[in-house]
Amino acid sequence: MGSENINGKVPLISKIAYGFGDVGCNFSWMFVSNFLMIFYTDVFGISMAAVSALMLFSRFWDAINDPIVGGLTDKTKSRWGRYRPWLLVAAPITALLLVLTFWARPGWPQNGKIIYMVITYCLLVLGYTCVNIPYGTLCGAMTQDIDERAKINTSRSVAAMIAIGVLNIITVPLISKFGSHSAKTGYLTVAVIYGCIFTACHFFCFAKTKEAVITPEKEKISVKVQLKAVMQNRPYLLALAGQILFGFTLYGRNADILYYFTYVEGNASYYTTYSMCIIIPSIIGAACFQPVFRKLNNKGRTASLFALFTGISMLSMFFFNAKESPAIFYALSGLTQFFFSGFNTAIYAIIPDCVEYGEWKTGLRNDGFQYAFISLGNKIGMAVGTSLLAGLLGKYGYIANQTQNTTVLSIMKHAFTTIPGALWIVTAVVLFFYRLNKKRYNEIVGELKNGRKS
Repeated sequence: MGSENINGKVPLISKIAYGFGDVGCNFSWMFVSNFLMIFYTDVFGISMAAVSALMLFSRFWDAINDPIVGGLTDKTKSRWGRYRPWLLVAAPITALLLVLTFWARPGWPQNGKIIYMVITYCLLVLGYTCVNIPYGTLCGAMTQDIDERAKINTSRSVAAMIAIGVLNIITVPLISKFGSHSAKTGYLTVAVIYGCIFTACHFFCFAKTKEAVITPEKEKISVKVQLKAVMQNRPYLLALAGQILFGFTLYGRNADILYYFTYVEGNASYYTTYSMCIIIPSIIGAACFQPVFRKLNNKGRTASLFALFTGISMLSMFFFNAKESPAIFYALSGLTQFFFSGFNTAIYAIIPDCVEYGEWKTGLRNDGFQYAFISLGNKIGMAVGTSLLAGLLGKYGYIANQTQNTTVLSIMKHAFTTIPGALWIVTAVVLFFYRLNKKRYNEIVGELKNGRKS
């Protein structure tokens, strides 16, 4: 590795800029995960069955393009590095695709709607992959210092939690304001605004970060060889399992959340109140990752602890609601978000360390390829979670913009509380077995550096 700063400090402006990358990601992807499904069913007029099928189909598409994009980022050569150029080129294209995804004509025939939905969603997912994989991989290329990486990921997670909080608070009012005469105009206008934010954040990230970890030139390595190397990387496989569970739990619940407040609680505006109550706990929770990690010296165990308490808090929410017990409901919501934010910081902080472990174990370094499978695992979890929710709601009689039957309401409530709560506890058990602690990681990095010098 040819750089003087591979172990050095990362400037504060670079940490802030990296955090802004996730601000951009959340103003696109969290908007999509929280609002696209209800937009498809309640505004565009697409059936739950079609939405469910799309979510499953799109993951086959991801299975093809994620590893390809990951491999391409590893091979990219430019004066700006391997990963940063992708932010510059792919971000504005993805922003345009976000706008097209929310450009809808409810009067179209059902088949036309479905074809448009499939094309625009699959292109949007590809565009987001072209931004998110190089962005996620960039952290490991900025430094090899385990504490500096923890700080970078804390900056990322704090920025993400602020972005998610702001997005959740302002989105429903913005859709209502711009869509006072037409809901589709409201969604489209918000998509344009968020697309601009997405692009600006990634331009800032590109401008103020630097790739300090440079891998040597090497011959072309086949996908089969790279997969074999990945299968020997135990910490990475545990992180991948954690990401699949994370995607299933987070995005399935996010897809349900607006349905929950609209139909179970009976008032979509409660969603804004809920969002306001969780923003401060989410920022504090993200910042608490570092002190907990310093105490445990193991990022996987840190993630496990946060996941366990997220699950317990979420299970407790089943017994309360915003209408009858608002104080307890919103307090538990804040507590859940506090622990979730700590987990979110920890799970992404794990990934760059697995790259060094894999290089030490197999002699192969393939940052982008590994991050591609993390991204794919997260999306597989998201697909299963959202598709299962849409399938169940459709099967048991969901009708858009109408009073729902008791079974549908029960599904919406369990999807918001007990089901993700139980899965968080499963996630905690999986990540408890992560063994790569700080001491062992530093030994591995030392061995890698000595090996290169000899």
